[in-house]
Amino acid sequence: MQPPFVYHPAYSAPLPSSHRFPMAKFRLLHQLLLERELARAEQFVQPLPAPRRWLELVHEPRYHQAFAHGTLTHQEQRRIGLPATTALVQRTWLAVGGTVLTARLALEHGLACHLAGGTHHAYPDRGSGFCIFNDCAVAAQVLLDEGRVQQLMVIDLDVHQGDATAAIFASEPRVFTVSVHCQSNFPLRKQNSDVDLPLDDGLQDDDYLIAIGDLIPNLLDQVQPDLVLYNAGVDPHRGDRLGKLCLSSMGLLNRDRLVLDACLRRSTPVATVIGGGYDDLEPLVQRHALVFRAAKEQARLHGL
Repeated sequence: MQPPFVYHPAYSAPLPSSHRFPMAKFRLLHQLLLERELARAEQFVQPLPAPRRWLELVHEPRYHQAFAHGTLTHQEQRRIGLPATTALVQRTWLAVGGTVLTARLALEHGLACHLAGGTHHAYPDRGSGFCIFNDCAVAAQVLLDEGRVQQLMVIDLDVHQGDATAAIFASEPRVFTVSVHCQSNFPLRKQNSDVDLPLDDGLQDDDYLIAIGDLIPNLLDQVQPDLVLYNAGVDPHRGDRLGKLCLSSMGLLNRDRLVLDACLRRSTPVATVIGGGYDDLEPLVQRHALVFRAAKEQARLHGL
């Protein structure tokens, strides 16, 4: 049984050609997974847009309504860094629905992967750093609200701290937040996750894997979550324009194997999101495909 992969063709909303956010990566990732036989067509599941009641478990009505109606202030819009076009509004609601669906499928199958998600700089009342709504925070709240889980863990290995996720769950003991990130990178003002591991610039594969090698399994044993939401951002890669760490593609793949193996070995369901990455499209999409390769391998190894 192959793990389900969640995707919608509307994820790649058109942006001006000069825009630095690599919006075409979602469509190209879907294409690459099929071409490389890392996925079969029947593995893909399409999400529905997140309903308003889900968003409002995390986000203030004023904020999500202003975004949808294009009435954010210039400063609010600038902080996000993305234009509020109709297509972008549609893909934003779909992507949140996609992470909720991925989390539900993970509970059902043990492992599920989303071809989007990881927008961890979105606060209840504002977006930031290309993040509009906090998809993992919404997914966690929906599952807790529905009584599907009692305890979750967010493992965020994007190069940037999962600051908004940490802030949202600062006083919620049922969501344990872990962020392993580059200390000197965005955001300038860090929040307090339940566990933060700030890393020095230029850290390479071996030291990175040593840093998380005991940490992740030990935290899983300590917290014993019913579900892990894993942000597999690829911006720790040495070729990333915004990264400052120095991992190779093999280092990223081994990181993903380590996290997925640690979860599945404990029979802890895990849902993955792709997080950030900033480079030319071709190498970037190849990096994002690594977590899907790791998922395919680990599903087979653990008999899912």
